[in-house]
Amino acid sequence: MINPFAPIAPTMPRTMAVGCRHAACAIALLTVMPLAWGADAQPKPLSPAANKQQREDRAKGLALGQETAQRVSETQLRIADRVLTGDAACEFNQTVSVLPLEGQPGHFRLTHKNVSYTVIPEETTSGAIRLEDKKAGIVWLQIPSKSMLMNARAGQRMVDGCMHAEQRAAVTAVEKAGAATGGRKP
Repeated sequence: MINPFAPIAPTMPRTMAVGCRHAACAIALLTVMPLAWGADAQPKPLSPAANKQQREDRAKGLALGQETAQRVSETQLRIADRVLTGDAACEFNQTVSVLPLEGQPGHFRLTHKNVSYTVIPEETTSGAIRLEDKKAGIVWLQIPSKSMLMNARAGQRMVDGCMHAEQRAAVTAVEKAGAATGGRKP
């Protein structure tokens, strides 16, 4: 082994000899380290059977993860019965579609601007219907007079003033009741 502290040339000034020693160490490291990294950098190829097993295990894990994450409680199923489904006309001529998913009680497909989300009901203390896709951070709120789509992560409304046919009928009934009572709201 080379002694890094030994002088390189007896005639060199001391500061230059120290600098050369450091340079020599750096060069040695740069030539040896890639060899050590290269040994571990190449993954060993899997046999076709092992590769197939790994894909199957990954698929089972993803299915189990989705099933576990999307389990719906009895309370959520009761809320799901009250969800207004179909197309909702929104402000600025936008549309939001809420449709139940076949074979998955309590799950809904919400579509806005050609982007679909899988949403499930969440409990609220106010009685409003809240459908949420926690992964995407999307929340669909339904109250008797309107619905709105929110980006919960950004804290912004994506679209507001959405109304299903049932909501339009309820708003019309309230307005007529207000007109019949002389402008006072019930």
